[in-house]
Amino acid sequence: MSKISSKWLVVIAVLSGTFTVILNNSMLNPTLPRFMEIFDADAVSVGWMLTIFMVAMGMTMPLTGYLGDRFGKKKIYIIGLFIFMIGSIGGALSQTLSMVVLSRAIQGMAGGLMMPIAMALVFNAFPKNERGLAIGIYGIAAMVAPAIGPTVGGIIIQYFPWPYLFLFNIPFGIASILLSTNYLIETEKNEQLKFDIGGFIFVTLGVGGILYALGRGKTLDTLFALDNIALFVGGIIALVIFVFYENKQEQPLLDLSVFKVPTFTISAIVTGSASIGLFSGIFLLPLLIQEVYGLGEVLTGLLFLPAAASSGVFMSIGGRILDKKGPRWTIPIGLFILALSTTGLGLVGLSTTYWVILLLNVVRGIGLGMSNMPATTAGMNSIPEHLVAQGSAMNNVLRQITASLGIVFFSVYYETRRMQIASGGIDMTEATLQTLNEAFLVSTVLVLIALPFSFFMKGVQDEKKAQ
Repeated sequence: MSKISSKWLVVIAVLSGTFTVILNNSMLNPTLPRFMEIFDADAVSVGWMLTIFMVAMGMTMPLTGYLGDRFGKKKIYIIGLFIFMIGSIGGALSQTLSMVVLSRAIQGMAGGLMMPIAMALVFNAFPKNERGLAIGIYGIAAMVAPAIGPTVGGIIIQYFPWPYLFLFNIPFGIASILLSTNYLIETEKNEQLKFDIGGFIFVTLGVGGILYALGRGKTLDTLFALDNIALFVGGIIALVIFVFYENKQEQPLLDLSVFKVPTFTISAIVTGSASIGLFSGIFLLPLLIQEVYGLGEVLTGLLFLPAAASSGVFMSIGGRILDKKGPRWTIPIGLFILALSTTGLGLVGLSTTYWVILLLNVVRGIGLGMSNMPATTAGMNSIPEHLVAQGSAMNNVLRQITASLGIVFFSVYYETRRMQIASGGIDMTEATLQTLNEAFLVSTVLVLIALPFSFFMKGVQDEKKAQ
């Protein structure tokens, strides 16, 4: 690897680690029914394998800005990798479902440390006018891993003992630790930085409460149960207190002044919209393929692979356009393509072929690639360099919350609306199709809401003109 420049070795190092984390999480999605059999448990208990990972990751992310600045980003990222390995080994050796869930919590904490720090490391390694392409290539992990994860997980659970779902991570984790140790660049440390314990308590209660409530709310009854509403509202109140508290601190856990930068705030809106677009497809498309068209898991998995490839390619293209011409030349176009292709999925009928749906999903991948990571990069470029780690942490927390909101909304919408339509005497297959059509059109509207904002984003080119 001596011929590869040091800054691209940073991308390779963080890409290997984050890809492994995201892949492992998505691998478990199709395996939950098997775990119900293995541990003789109900769906709610087994569902904690996914919920606890999301909650633990979301609660850890706000810490990464402080930890990265205080102890150095390279050290924190490598510690995250070691913690992820511990969680993976613990999962493989688990004898009970409770131990599996605990191991998943450990993996979630590791992911919470690694994801924001990874992006900050890439930003530190590249000048502003090259970050679009770098983040585009790094972002392939965020798109490809969720697409191939279910297929990999399905193969492992079908042909190997279930502990291999966790053992699968070990060789990749070892490789990531070696790459990170050798090629990540040390960053400055501020040993005078003090830990904001009050901010930590409020943001942990807020993010944890909201994500926990959303993780439980997969049906209308559980979502609107009194204790779940109390949890969600309590989380919002804790975040409101957090905002007021942080604005009075000399050394806040998260410097919220970044939201005074218009481009960063707009980037949060756009990436939140794109996250809903991404996860609505991950949730709704398998239902369309299996429940409406009666096709199997293999074809469902294959539906996502070309889309992941197109997303990865156009993420890099979008990043290069961002570097050369600015955000207005890629992000609005990406959002428009995403909205157009999602509308197409909202208009499919019973006679629509599998290949048409696959093509529409490929086009969706293009739209996601040109909008998601370029928006993140433009937003991060707009804030001061010393706030990059904190900005990355906030960006990842907001993305996590909006993705969870999207999944909960569409899952509840699917269950309630489908039964409502079917109660009118319509065949269940047709009711399912109509519900999914409507859900995709709702997703389109959410994307279109973000579209006008994207025209106001500024890039490095605008900064040079202003000087």
